[in-house]
Amino acid sequence: MTWWPLIKVLPQKTNFSFVKYARLAAALSIVLCTASIIGCFYPGLNMGIDFRGGASMEVFKPAGQSINAEAIRTAVAGLDIGDVGVQGIARRDSNIDDGSTAIVRFQVPEGRDQTAVVSSVQSAINQAVGQVSYSGVEVVGSKVSGELFTSGLLALGVAIALMFAYIWFRFEPQFGFGAVAGLLHDVILTFGLIVLFKLEFSLNMVAAILTVIGYSMNDTVVVFDRLRENLRKYKTMPLREVIDLSLNETLSRTIITGVTAVMVLAALAFFGGEALFGFSIALMFGIIIGTYSSIYVGAPIILLWGVKRGELAEDAKPVKLGMASRP
Repeated sequence: MTWWPLIKVLPQKTNFSFVKYARLAAALSIVLCTASIIGCFYPGLNMGIDFRGGASMEVFKPAGQSINAEAIRTAVAGLDIGDVGVQGIARRDSNIDDGSTAIVRFQVPEGRDQTAVVSSVQSAINQAVGQVSYSGVEVVGSKVSGELFTSGLLALGVAIALMFAYIWFRFEPQFGFGAVAGLLHDVILTFGLIVLFKLEFSLNMVAAILTVIGYSMNDTVVVFDRLRENLRKYKTMPLREVIDLSLNETLSRTIITGVTAVMVLAALAFFGGEALFGFSIALMFGIIIGTYSSIYVGAPIILLWGVKRGELAEDAKPVKLGMASRP
């Protein structure tokens, strides 16, 4: 049918020169990663209750009756228990933000009884805004929060190490190094996003970063599989051209998969409420940046290192970016 090509979004074959812009992309990645690392220390991560210790609870009135968030903040801050945060959210039963529901977050000072602190906070809220109902009360001690933070970082480190071992075993050392460089790039920039938009860093965010690592590795393996196949197939083709060919051959699959995942996460961010918003945003960013790192982090490292062309071929000499000769 003559109209069929009009509905095709992606061409069946592309011929982009990805390697041509590898130096520019590397400079951009270095700047962004450096800024992200600095941002993790200053101003630092916005630690959630899971990692800094404290409590959170939902405060709500019947539908249609608004809650004075400022009055709650003033009343709880008067108890001298540390940082206090009050944020309006949508009602769970209708998913509509009519001002009748809010989340209250506050710290529990070390050495004080957690139950007593929560009770005093609830009494202060009742005096400030009248009788309200509570749900979803969560309390995390400072010692437990420190252990959770250490365990979360350890989980990220172990995940990256296992991915490196898997890629090294399946391909070659340079593939493994390229994959791990891409994973570190994705994790660091995701932390940068969390700092930039002041997203709450909680256990949900650790889960999001672990998911980003898995998605990025899956995308990298697809590219590396095609690259290994083409290295055996085109033994005389310059390495930079083989890399460009492999990236172009997997581009449509990468874009379709990424766009599909981003669409689902966009719906989750919109309808999932406050609890899943940061998780969804971090995942969407991770999927986009994971696709970028497969093209402009992992592949260029292989170009610089050099690879073997099949089992009987000699080592391909490392080629400097932008300096390869063409036949």
